[in-house]
Amino acid sequence: MPTRDVAERGDSPVPVVPTENGAQHRRRDLIAELVLEHPFLAAKELAQRFGVSLMTVHRDLDELEARGVLRKVRGGATPQPSSLFESNVRYRQTLAAAEKQALARFAVEQIEPGQAVMLDESTTCLALARLLPARVPLTVITNSLAVVQELKSVKEVHLIVLGGDYWPRHDAFCGLACEATAAALRADLLCMSTTAVSGGVAYQPDQDMAIAKRAMIAAAGRRLLLVDHTKFGRVALHRLAPLRAFDLVVVDAGIDDAGRRQLSEAGVAFEVVEVEVAVAVPDGAR
Repeated sequence: MPTRDVAERGDSPVPVVPTENGAQHRRRDLIAELVLEHPFLAAKELAQRFGVSLMTVHRDLDELEARGVLRKVRGGATPQPSSLFESNVRYRQTLAAAEKQALARFAVEQIEPGQAVMLDESTTCLALARLLPARVPLTVITNSLAVVQELKSVKEVHLIVLGGDYWPRHDAFCGLACEATAAALRADLLCMSTTAVSGGVAYQPDQDMAIAKRAMIAAAGRRLLLVDHTKFGRVALHRLAPLRAFDLVVVDAGIDDAGRRQLSEAGVAFEVVEVEVAVAVPDGAR
């Protein structure tokens, strides 16, 4: 018999049936993202946000601490200071990975050889960067060190790095120098992602990164926003831009009716792409 949490409601303990695996995994992913974006998050706040018991939250934090994503402290959790880069960038690469691949496959088809393409620091654009050798020659403009590392040895890719203040947390550059460099350039196409989409607006948790991204938007002739369905219905501290600032919003087929309505009401063109589902082949059938 599975273990059950006990949540107090008045003086009577009420058993809470554990969430199904899919919902549990998604909740832990969201908790990890939230903790990585804040210096401290209280366990009570997480329990209220997700509508689960405090015991469930502590189990989630135990699991995420075991993965090295965060550090559990009294009353809540903080980002893992010894591996902040790894836990943020590498962990984000595992979130909605199939959806990001689908977005990247669509985006690469929008790119023509000879173009100047601007990519932000998102892990979605890192997935796109891995497909760019099929579109050379290209000029790639980016603030992402991970994208630079991915493409630095690819022949016929001319790299322009938007330098500035380096943020290990994002493995990327931002700040005044980044903004000024972007403003001095002109790209044929911008591919960008964002942390949250709500009310027809894209949001970012970090002000400096939002400023850098706005400069990139202004520097591009055509602008694509690549967002997986998990970003919808969420908000972050800083407004990045209204969705109508983008020529096309690309989202995976996991988007729900509310998300589709939000895109329609924003008056922005959008494309829904299918996600390839990997099918396991039994050993005996190989």
